[in-house]
Amino acid sequence: MEIKLIFWIAFAILFITIITIDMLAAGKRTGVMKLKTAVFWTIMWVSVALCFAASIYFYYPDGHVKGLEFITGYIIEYSLSVDNLFVFIMIFSIMGILEKNQPRILKWGIMGAIVLRILFILVGVGLLHAFSFMTYIFGAVLVYTAVKMFTSKDEQIHHDKNPLVKWTKRFLNIDTSATTDHFFIRKDGINYATMAFITLILVESTDVVFAIDSIPAVLAITHDPFIAITSNLFAILGLRALYFTLAGVLGLFRFLKYGISFILFFIGVKMLIAGVVHISVNISLIVIAVAISVSILMSLFIKEKKK
Repeated sequence: MEIKLIFWIAFAILFITIITIDMLAAGKRTGVMKLKTAVFWTIMWVSVALCFAASIYFYYPDGHVKGLEFITGYIIEYSLSVDNLFVFIMIFSIMGILEKNQPRILKWGIMGAIVLRILFILVGVGLLHAFSFMTYIFGAVLVYTAVKMFTSKDEQIHHDKNPLVKWTKRFLNIDTSATTDHFFIRKDGINYATMAFITLILVESTDVVFAIDSIPAVLAITHDPFIAITSNLFAILGLRALYFTLAGVLGLFRFLKYGISFILFFIGVKMLIAGVVHISVNISLIVIAVAISVSILMSLFIKEKKK
């Protein structure tokens, strides 16, 4: 059996096992995860990803290069996932979702993100192979996103202006008073969508936006569908635990946005100049690691101004 096929099968089994464990745990949980537990599971899933990277490095064809591509893609996607989760935290706060109702919404939001990432990566790889100029388009998108992220202030989320929310309210009855994690309820013989469902719509719509940014980012590192998909999905696997970790240590990541914007700018420029200058995956990995480290250190040592 071809070694690449073996890796696909091994990844599929590992991924299904992990997502099943994670989602079953989410299903049994009726409230917020404690910080200590969230940190434990976050470290556990990161360790699994690193072990998978090691197996690629030693056993995958051209593994010394592919292993570094996996690690680089994983770090990029994990960093973007952190930024994504900050938006989730804001959405839950604005929508008034109780802590006990957050895990179920988060679970289905993550499932939607997994499906979107796979579809976007397959489409992105296909476009790059079919049209070489797509590299420059993806690069320009990343540079634009980086500049916009760096210069923008913390924006409020106006859920009433979201097109999907507007469309939902047009066709469904909404019960804004129901404090439940169920997406639909029945009252007086009439079916109603709940605020939990509206919140899920908001979460999924942000998944689309972040997928548009993250897919060109990983494709700037590798055009190998296996490396792009696995590094992306491994970054998503631990999002549930990572969410509750971030909720407990928000202060450690105040400047992460600027680190991420620099990374997106760097890899966007890398794609734009790919025909003239080749930047190796080793250099990319070092630049990305330094950007993340500096942003976290700045968050730790620069005190936040009192409002």
